[in-house]
Amino acid sequence: MMTKKKQGSFVRLISYVVKSFKVPVIVVIFCILISAVSNSVSSMFLQRIIDECITPGVTSGLESVMSQLISIIITMGVIYALGVAASFTYTRIMAVVTQSTLKKLRVDMFNKMESLPIKFFDTHAHGDIMSTYTNDTDALRQLIGQSLPMLIQSSVSIIAVICLMLYYSVWLFLIVAAAIVAMVFIVRKIGGGSARFMVKQQKTLADEEGFVEEMMSGQRVIKVFCHEEETKRDFKKKNEELFEASKTANTYGNILMPILNNVGNILYVIVALAGAILISLKATNLGIAGTGTLTIGVVVTFLTMSRQLSQTIGQISMQVSMIAMGTAGASRIFELIDQEPEKDGGHITLVRVNKKANGEFEESKKRTGMWAWKDTSRGKPVYTEMRGDIVLDHVDFGYTEDKTVLHDVSIYAKPGEKIALVGSTGAGKTTITNLINRFYDINSGKILYDGIDITQICKDDLRRSFGIVLQDVNLFTGTVMDNIRYGKSDATDEECIAAAKLANADDFIRKLPQGYSTMLKGNGSSLSQGQRQLLSIARAAAANSPVMILDEATSSIDTRTEKLVQDGMDKLMEGRTVFVIAHRLSTIRHSDAIMVMEHGRIIERGNHEKLIAEKGTYYQLYTGALEMD
Repeated sequence: MMTKKKQGSFVRLISYVVKSFKVPVIVVIFCILISAVSNSVSSMFLQRIIDECITPGVTSGLESVMSQLISIIITMGVIYALGVAASFTYTRIMAVVTQSTLKKLRVDMFNKMESLPIKFFDTHAHGDIMSTYTNDTDALRQLIGQSLPMLIQSSVSIIAVICLMLYYSVWLFLIVAAAIVAMVFIVRKIGGGSARFMVKQQKTLADEEGFVEEMMSGQRVIKVFCHEEETKRDFKKKNEELFEASKTANTYGNILMPILNNVGNILYVIVALAGAILISLKATNLGIAGTGTLTIGVVVTFLTMSRQLSQTIGQISMQVSMIAMGTAGASRIFELIDQEPEKDGGHITLVRVNKKANGEFEESKKRTGMWAWKDTSRGKPVYTEMRGDIVLDHVDFGYTEDKTVLHDVSIYAKPGEKIALVGSTGAGKTTITNLINRFYDINSGKILYDGIDITQICKDDLRRSFGIVLQDVNLFTGTVMDNIRYGKSDATDEECIAAAKLANADDFIRKLPQGYSTMLKGNGSSLSQGQRQLLSIARAAAANSPVMILDEATSSIDTRTEKLVQDGMDKLMEGRTVFVIAHRLSTIRHSDAIMVMEHGRIIERGNHEKLIAEKGTYYQLYTGALEMD
C-alpha cells in the first residue's frame, strides 16, 4: 500500500519523533501497553464470573459465592482503573509530543527554506510550498497524535486477544483465524484503495492551493483582461480533480467499516453456534479432543473477544488512510528539508576597517563608513578596499544545461560609474544582475569584484555589498521604520530618517497616520505604487552599499511620481557603481556606458552620444523607430 519512498518517510518520521522526544515516547509506549493489556485481560474475568460465580450460584445459592464475586469485581476494577489512567497519561503526553514535533518540523522547514537558492523558488509554486506548512503538517498531526498510538494499542490488543483465545480453545480460535484472514484481505483491498486516493487528494489539494495563491497575486491582471470566466473554469477543473480524489478516498473509507462490522457479526454468530455445539458434544460425552475445558464462560468470553478483535481490526482499517495521508505529508515535508542548500565556497568576508597613516587597513567593530574584503586563506589577513569595481569577463550562462541565455558577455564597471542595460524582454538584462549577486553561478568566464573572483567571496557578504531597487516592491508586515531598516538591521532611527529624506520619502511618511510608526500590512497595499517605490529606495539608501542595482524601478509609476523617484535615485546613485535596467531611455542618457542587449549578447556599447551617432539599434529605440518588447 506504500511505495518504498513512502515507507522510508514513515520510518524516518518515527525515528525523528523518537530521537527528538525519547523519554516521553518510552513513557507513552509503556502506558499504551498497560492500556491495551488491561482491556484485553478484562475478558478473562467475564469467564471467571460465569464459571466460578453465576453457574455455581444457580445450584448452591448466590450467598456462597458472593465473596468470590466481590473479589473478582474489585480486581477487574483495579485493572480497568490502571487502563484508564494509562490511557489518560499517554493521550496527554502525545498531545505535547505531537505539537512539539510539528513545531520542530516547521522550524526545520523554514530554516532549510531560507538556505535554498533562488532557483528553487523560481521552479516551485509558492502555494505548493505553503501547503507543506498547512495541509501536510495537519496530516502529520493526525498521524502522530491519533493514528500511531491507536495502531500500537490495537496491535498489542490483537496479540493479547489471540494469545488468550489460544489459551482457552484452539478449535474456536481456528474459526476466528479464518475471519481474521478475511478481514485482513478486505482491509488490504479496500483500505489500500482509500490510502492511494488519500495521497492523491493531498497532492491535488496542494495543486489547488498553488492555483488560488497564483490567482490572488494576479487579480489585477485577471480583471484588466476580463479573464474571470476563464479563471473560474480553470479553478472548477482543479476543484473537480480534488473532489474526485476526495470522493473516491472517502467512499472506500466509508464502506470499509460496515463490511468489517458485518464480518464481525457473522463471526459472532458462528462462534456462538460452534461453542454451543462443542459444549453439547462434551455434555453427551462425544467431545472432540481439546474441548475438555470448554465451558459456557469460555464461550461467552470468546464471543466478547471475537467482537473486540473485529472492532480492533476495524479501528486499524480506519487509520490506514490517515497513515497513508500522513506519510505522504511526511514525504513532502522531508523532500523540502532534504533540498540541496545553496552552495557557498567563498572564504572572503566583508568587514569594517580604518585606514592607517601608512595606507594599510585595520579591522574595526565601530561604524567607520569604510569597508574592505578580508582574505584569511594565507594565514595573515589581507585586506582589499571595497570600491565597487565590477567586471564580467566573457561570461556564458544558461538556466538549464541545454539552453544558454548569455553568450560571451563582458562588462567593465569602474567605481562610481553608471552602467545601463537596455534591450527587449528576455534579452538577459535581469540575468546579469542575478549573476552578480550569485543567485545563479555562471557556466564559464569570470565575474570580478574589486579584482576578486566572486566565487571566493562568501555569498552573504557579497550580497550585503549590494543595494537593490526592483520594479516589484516587496514590503513586509511591520512599521514604515522597520521596512526601511530592512536594508540595514543595525541602522538607527536617525539613519533611517536620513535615508528616507535622501529618497524623497520623508514628506509622505510624515503625513501617514502614525508617521514612521505606521503599520504596513499586505505588502503595503495602503500605499500607492510610487510611495512603495520611494520606501524601496529609502531601504536601499539605508543599506548604504557601494554598488546599486536598479531593475526597471520607474516602469510602473506615473510620470509625475517618476520625477520624484528619479530624483531620489539620482541622490542614491551619487558616488556609487550602478547597474540600471530601464525601458524609459530618458532616464539613462547620462549613463557612463550603455549596453544594448539582444538574445543574450551585447550588440552595442558606449555612452548616449556615441550610440546616437552610430545610428544603430539604440538610436532606433531612442527615436521611436524601434520599440522594445
